[in-house]
Amino acid sequence: MSSPLPTSHTAVTVPEVMAALKLSRFKVYDLIRTKQLPSFTVGRARRVPADALHTFMQNQLKEAA
Repeated sequence: MSSPLPTSHTAVTVPEVMAALKLSRFKVYDLIRTKQLPSFTVGRARRVPADALHTFMQNQLKEAA
């Protein structure tokens, strides 16, 4: 099973986060706005550190358990 999350990057785009989490653009930006998913901007480009995305997913799994 291939992951939509690239392994060679240290930061991912919002569409890549959307694909990895199977969420809408609105929901991803909502997670960013509420500080649940850390991100940064370079110019007009929003990026999410890959480690932050993995941490977010691990936290969600822990909360669900």
